[in-house]
Amino acid sequence: MRILLTLLVSMLCSPALFAGAAKRDRSSLLSLDGKRVDPLRAANPSTRFLAFVFVRTDCPISNSYAPEIRRLQSEFASKGVGFWLVYGEDESSPVIQEHLREYSYHIGALRDSRHAFAAQSRVRVTPEVAIYGRDGQLLYHGRVDDRYADLGKARPAPTSRDLQSALASLVSGKAAKPPSGSAVGCFIEGLR
Repeated sequence: MRILLTLLVSMLCSPALFAGAAKRDRSSLLSLDGKRVDPLRAANPSTRFLAFVFVRTDCPISNSYAPEIRRLQSEFASKGVGFWLVYGEDESSPVIQEHLREYSYHIGALRDSRHAFAAQSRVRVTPEVAIYGRDGQLLYHGRVDDRYADLGKARPAPTSRDLQSALASLVSGKAAKPPSGSAVGCFIEGLR
C-alpha cells in the first residue's frame, strides 16, 4: 500500500503533469481577433522568458504602470525576455486596441478566456506579472514594484523594484526572488 501511495504522489507531482496543465491553461489565451494562441510556442527562438503583464483598460493603477512596463520591455527585450499584456475576456478587441494606442504600448496583447491563465499564474489584481520559462514553468508571479502601499496610497517612487529584480536574476541565470510584498491594484473578477 505504501509503495502504491508513493507512486501515486510521484505521478501527481510529475513536471510532465504540470506542463500539461500549464498548456491547457495557456490554451485559454486568445488573440485580439479571437484565435487561440500559445505564446510559448509562438515565441521567437531567442526568447528565454515570457513576462505576462495582467492589465485592465479601466484600472487607474494598472494604467499608471504603462511607462514602467514600456521601460522594462525596452531594457530586457534584447536579453531574451518577451512581454505580453493580458486582458480579461470581458474587454473587447477595439477597446484593447485603443488602450494600446493611448498608452503607447508596443507589446502583444491577449485576452484570457474565463481567467484560466490568470488563475494558473496565481495573479489576483491588475497590474500583476507572471514570468514563465520556455518550458512552461512559472518562475515569478507578483507585483511590478511597491509604488502603491495600499489602494489610494502611492509613494512618489518605488523603494523595491520586484519585477526588474526578478528579470535581472533570470537573465543572469539565477532564480527569481519572490516579491517582497503583495500587489496592489484592481481585482480580477471571476477568478476561480
